[in-house]
Amino acid sequence: MQRSYRVAILGATGAVGTELLDLLDSRNFPVADLKLLASARSAGKTLPFKGEALPVQPVDASAFEGVDLVLASAGSQTSKQWAKTIVAAGAVMVDNSSAFRMDPDVPLVIPEINPDAAAQHHGIIANPNCSTILMNMAVWPLHQLQPVRRIIVATYQSVSGAGAQAMQELREQTRAVLNGETPTPKIFPHPIAFNLFPHNSSLNEQGYCEEEVKMIQETRKIFAAPELQITATCVRVPVLRAHSEAVNLEFSQPFPVEQARAALAQAPGVKLVEDWQANAFPMPLDASGQDDVLVGRIRQDLSHPCGLELWLSGDQIRKGAALNAVQIAELLVARQWLSPQPQAVG
Repeated sequence: MQRSYRVAILGATGAVGTELLDLLDSRNFPVADLKLLASARSAGKTLPFKGEALPVQPVDASAFEGVDLVLASAGSQTSKQWAKTIVAAGAVMVDNSSAFRMDPDVPLVIPEINPDAAAQHHGIIANPNCSTILMNMAVWPLHQLQPVRRIIVATYQSVSGAGAQAMQELREQTRAVLNGETPTPKIFPHPIAFNLFPHNSSLNEQGYCEEEVKMIQETRKIFAAPELQITATCVRVPVLRAHSEAVNLEFSQPFPVEQARAALAQAPGVKLVEDWQANAFPMPLDASGQDDVLVGRIRQDLSHPCGLELWLSGDQIRKGAALNAVQIAELLVARQWLSPQPQAVG
């Protein structure tokens, strides 16, 4: 008989939290008991799970007692606040925030790419940034055939990446503009309806925003390639859900387009979407709600004999966040890696 596990979702009422709840149900994760944890202002709410209405509880030190697995999606500050408590309680935290991604003692895992890294956990496993996950799902199958030398990526990121309130802001601003009104930004620094702007995360001295730095550093860690050349430009666009990315890859030798197409067509978690006659390729509308990353418009880079161009769309909330976290949990169960190896959390 398969063992079942006591699970807690930290940040259960957010966009990713509710998706985690749905995925645990639809993928039949072996849940013996489920705790829904959020801030005090969400206490008393209920969320559906397997035909029941589960109460949302305020998070405190006692909430993690007897828990085997914590799926955390409540932001970096909250993850840092409760990490020691979670590990001390004997649970494993799969963390969707950026809090521990670059910690050398914390595995950064995409199950289709580096599942073995999860075995090295000491109670915490980090879920990569959404844009990093989506890009790497398309690049890794090609990197396995011929190591990529350089990646140039431009992202077209939906408002779902900024959470449920940002999605509502796009809806409200769109109505306002169509009614001839001037929208007032609250979540974003600029109007997002019928507009776009460079990603609104903080800038470093080199002019790269935090989102771009995440894509660079996280990809190097996941690929175990610290010298990999990567540059990124991240843009927020008025799309409700699912990110898209234009990816340029440089190899040391020419990479035949048909070989790349064949590799991506059979890669796990990837769906090849190309209709050249209809000029139809991956779109966020089609990617929304889908588990696979849609990849297409694979073509030779005319400016470089060893270059390839790709276009992709993927659901930021699913594979870019909640699905990847649940897949990590499934990996831990399948390989019996769920028990943490005690170690102090800094």
